[in-house]
Amino acid sequence: MLTQQDFEKKVYGIDGKSYKAYKDMAGVYQFGVFEVYCDYIQGDPFASPSRIRVRLPQKTAKFPFLLFENKVGKIAVEDFLTRRFAQCIRQFVKGNRGTGKSGMIAIDKCGQEILERSSVLINQAFVEVRFVMGLPAQGRRVLGKHAVEMFCNELPHIINQTLFYERIDQEALQQHVALAEDQHYIRCYLETNNLVAFVANGSILPRQSGVSDRPLEYSKTIPFESPPDMRIEMTLPHYGVIKGMAIKEGVTLIVGGGYHGKSTLLKALERGVYDHIKGDGREYVITVNDAVKIRAEDGRRVEKVDISPFINNLPYGRDTSRFSTDDASGSTSQATNIMEAIEVGTHLLLLDEDTSATNFMIRDARMQRLVAKDKEPITPFIDRVKQLYNHMGISTVLVVGGSGDYFDVADSVVMLDEYRLYEVSEQAEKIASQFTSLRYPEGGQTISTAKERILLRQGFDPQKGRKIKVDAKGLYHILFGDESIDLQSVEQMIDISQTRAIGAFIYYCLRHIIDGDKSLNETIDIGIKKIEEQGLDILSPFNNQPYGDFAKPRKYEIAAAINRLRTLKVK
Repeated sequence: MLTQQDFEKKVYGIDGKSYKAYKDMAGVYQFGVFEVYCDYIQGDPFASPSRIRVRLPQKTAKFPFLLFENKVGKIAVEDFLTRRFAQCIRQFVKGNRGTGKSGMIAIDKCGQEILERSSVLINQAFVEVRFVMGLPAQGRRVLGKHAVEMFCNELPHIINQTLFYERIDQEALQQHVALAEDQHYIRCYLETNNLVAFVANGSILPRQSGVSDRPLEYSKTIPFESPPDMRIEMTLPHYGVIKGMAIKEGVTLIVGGGYHGKSTLLKALERGVYDHIKGDGREYVITVNDAVKIRAEDGRRVEKVDISPFINNLPYGRDTSRFSTDDASGSTSQATNIMEAIEVGTHLLLLDEDTSATNFMIRDARMQRLVAKDKEPITPFIDRVKQLYNHMGISTVLVVGGSGDYFDVADSVVMLDEYRLYEVSEQAEKIASQFTSLRYPEGGQTISTAKERILLRQGFDPQKGRKIKVDAKGLYHILFGDESIDLQSVEQMIDISQTRAIGAFIYYCLRHIIDGDKSLNETIDIGIKKIEEQGLDILSPFNNQPYGDFAKPRKYEIAAAINRLRTLKVK
């Protein structure tokens, strides 16, 4: 193996040469106790930066196996070290020095959630960190001296303060792992106690702004407090006794006046499918893993989805058991989103009246009398929500502020009044009996299950010109060949590294899984199992080199992306 001295000699030897001379750096080097892998070297200072890895053996790093012996702990340790590496970049790296991306060192950016990422890999043999470096240039000429400074001065400082257990804040790391384990414990508790969500007393739910996911300052908000009738208590492995609100399976309504916090609570429940870091305010807001936020999505494409439980008898005899369109309406898109979520296994739907199609949610008594049922294709959600739970075990949490008719189908009702929560199920039941609704149920007594669809290979073309093009363009867009997959209405997407991984996942499935016989659900499950067995590195698209900028997505967002591919073909 080449040494650090060999590296310095090589870089000094190309100083002042054309930028492409940096390609000679590719390879593995021994820098003292750690190894440096130059996996990909950029060919231009304005191109994607070079991909670098550093690996340190555990006999030197000395991270206790107890911290990462299970999957939860492993993800938490890797998340912690990713954040620590980013802190050290800000501390030790001078930054831009030359043309384009010259002088930059960067690692995958972490947000408020703890995600499984490819940026750090820890096991009993070694700890490895993956990041990018912008190799310095003046114009398009190599700046060898600055490159040596980055690799031989700045990088060792970062590694020394990141990958050695004895040099990091050990208590902070242990607390990070303990928090993740406590959150996992609550998820398991929900599953075994017929609950769909838990919100701890003292949680801070509001965010700073629409563009910041950080918590609102404590002095400007009201900490969450559970209604007495919904309060439970559990003992966590590390935190100890914790109290808060439990939401049971079934149909739960969140009601209240405008601007009193209804949507804020629902948003917290949406994000509760992910673990959160200490200080986020939602550390102990936990929702079952398979919860899916549903909304109307005008204009989306639909490919052979059975929406007949909600929409039937369309004009001109259009078949809604295999419904397709290039431009869905509000109601057809919302019906589609529900049936697609059911197809891949959700057991909890989250809906907000504000982002739903009105005619999909309710048809009141007056409208029923004016427009006869045989002239109205839509069976409104109010007539299906209880059936979804009774016949399929699918619960719903719904924010509603304009239709008290939903009191008739609710198992529990909570009301927000100036950001304080009250359990009002009994009052809602009395109101429902006192002011009887004149509307009649539509849609019959049963609901059909979602039909599985088989993916066809001809629906996937990653080719753009002569090249394969699969890439994330921001959080909500994936380029797949000539197509752009629009995910702006997929509200549980939280990280561009998830978006990037979804694009790579679809391409992986096309290469290895999709064969014209497997269903959408089966295809995704096989791919996720492969990730669980072999790690996110299997998604590396072209040359099997490790990528440090993938974050594991949920199957529900993967399915959402596939379903929004406008060339999708199924049978």
